[in-house]
Amino acid sequence: MKKILFAAIATVCLSVAGVSQIKPVRTDTIKTPNALCENCKKRIESYIKSYDGILEIIVNYRKASTKVKYLTDRINIEEIKAYIANCGYDAGDVPAAEDAYNGLPKTCKKFEDGGGHPKPKVPPPPAQ
Repeated sequence: MKKILFAAIATVCLSVAGVSQIKPVRTDTIKTPNALCENCKKRIESYIKSYDGILEIIVNYRKASTKVKYLTDRINIEEIKAYIANCGYDAGDVPAAEDAYNGLPKTCKKFEDGGGHPKPKVPPPPAQ
């Protein structure tokens, strides 16, 4: 009887210890409207990966969005947006840092600033 009781207590203690080790992971998507080429993708991903709490970052420059998987007990979404802005790119509601944006190559700047990114296409009017 003592062996069964001891085994049950040990099992409960180990399961509680195992549950306490689970880290809260979250995945969010951030709009990055001026990250529109492969160079922008590489620049953002390499810059953001170095921060503590970032598990995965994927920039989709065709959809102008960045998907980030992170540990919520180490970093939050507002910090991630600020890091992307410090890299020179708009991140959702956080505008790019001016000095970082000015340091980007001309090909990675916005169309209205004389950059190489194409001007957004306006869809043709529907046929009547």
